[in-house]
Amino acid sequence: MRRRFMNHAVGLLFLFSSGLIDTVQARQKGSDDGNNVDASIRRLISDVDPERISKHLFYLAKDPLPYRKLNLTLPGHEKNTLYEADDYLAGKLEAWGYRVEREGVQVQAFRRDTSKPKHAQYSPPKPEDPWYTAYNLYAERKGRSHPERIIVVLAHKDSQSWIDSPGANDNAIGTVGVLEMARILADYASESTIRFLFCNEEHTPWTSKTAAQKAKARGDNIVAVFNMDGIGAKTTQETAAAKKTNVTAYTKPEGKHLAELMGEVNARYSIGLEQRTVERSRPGDDDGSFVEAGYPAAVINIGSWPYGDPNYHDEGDVPERCDIRNAGMTVQVTLAAVVTIDQGP
Repeated sequence: MRRRFMNHAVGLLFLFSSGLIDTVQARQKGSDDGNNVDASIRRLISDVDPERISKHLFYLAKDPLPYRKLNLTLPGHEKNTLYEADDYLAGKLEAWGYRVEREGVQVQAFRRDTSKPKHAQYSPPKPEDPWYTAYNLYAERKGRSHPERIIVVLAHKDSQSWIDSPGANDNAIGTVGVLEMARILADYASESTIRFLFCNEEHTPWTSKTAAQKAKARGDNIVAVFNMDGIGAKTTQETAAAKKTNVTAYTKPEGKHLAELMGEVNARYSIGLEQRTVERSRPGDDDGSFVEAGYPAAVINIGSWPYGDPNYHDEGDVPERCDIRNAGMTVQVTLAAVVTIDQGP
């Protein structure tokens, strides 16, 4: 009896020990995986290069391209300035190994109504006004284990069609922010598919609407949308106080989770942004195009809310007035959020 009892006790101890070891090993593996993801994110965000961001910004919003619009072709040039910007962006992406797809959308330039406040002088085109083909540019990193799960990072690349504004803060800065993310993630082995979209919203209709509606028609499983628009742009007072700000605005509860994640990674990786979350009353901007198409996990990252750039929709929206360091920090926090989602369950 005693021997049987001892054998039974030893057996229980063995089973308990085995289970305990398995549990410890599982926890250790989870901890190791978490540490690996954390280290990977730290490496990636450290690669964000403000000088490179600045170089792209000045190219697209000053020299050689003072604007990015369909209704302006520079003297001696064969292509309008938006097409030239498209070629520049596509060339960079292709050099990093991406295959760039162009999706044509028929649009018109806005007219100008000078009876309105200057920032709101855009007005609807007439039916007889010219039509142009504007292009959405796409570049993707296919996921290894979950290619069907798609994370979208986007920015509108055009400047205002109704006024000669360089559109540096609105939205060359967001455009080059997405471009910088694409560069950094070019060799990143993602688990999900990461899709970079360069669209247009300063002509009508917005081409992000076409992108979102076609994604829905294809049945794309888009789990997160990050819109980069006016990153680092803020009020004169905030600029004078050297504040580094970012507001993540959402419309639906699924977007709130993304906004909260932005705050979490900002703190976890000590990025240093004054990060704020705002709930908007209805969908807007290019992230709103995806919300309206049935993708509620969508947010916009923007420097201030309400938008505080004193040169909004104005000739004074020049690259010299952009806060490159602030924009770079916003790229870092967005990059950290994207990789966190990609490496999650």
